Amino acid sequence: VLIVMFPSILFPTPSRLINNRLISIQQWLIQLTSKQMLAIHNQKGRTWALMLMSLILFIGSTNLLGLLPHSFTPTTQLSMNLGMAIPLWAGTVITGFRYKTKASLAHFLPLGTPLPLIPMLVVIETISLFIQPMALAVRLTANITAGHLLIHLIGGATLALINISATTAFITFIILILLTILEFAVALIQAYVFTLLVSLYLHDNT
Repeated sequence: VLIVMFPSILFPTPSRLINNRLISIQQWLIQLTSKQMLAIHNQKGRTWALMLMSLILFIGSTNLLGLLPHSFTPTTQLSMNLGMAIPLWAGTVITGFRYKTKASLAHFLPLGTPLPLIPMLVVIETISLFIQPMALAVRLTANITAGHLLIHLIGGATLALINISATTAFITFIILILLTILEFAVALIQAYVFTLLVSLYLHDNT
């Protein structure tokens, strides 16, 4: 619980009339991301702005903290990612059925479907709807876990090669540094992708 709550400490609440550079950059980035993400939404969809921004900040900071040595990354656990994905997905679906009932039901049956295919298509569309939160959670888990495993394996190979061949160990170390830089990018991109997909599900239902 402490590990999950820790990232929120890194985002201080501004309490001064004139902010310092760190808070100014933080606010500018949040404003830029929220503008880009909420541009497609109507007034009802924009009420989720705080939720979406909190989500991207939480996932992004958790992923970045997980790259520190001897740290634990909660987003590598499928249970935690499902715990985020299922309620958010369910919220968007319930919103759709509440405010756009006809349009939400129409998604289960594309226009112009031949009569014999109707039962099969309804089943397929229902399954695809229920797979959405699984896809959200598995995508995040797989990307973060794969990156951490690669860093661990290449790091172990570098240590093993030091006593065998210094040149090969140096090349492997360079690859490790490049992979670590890539993982910093992946940590932020995956936070953005997760939040963007939730935003798109919301857009379809508002």
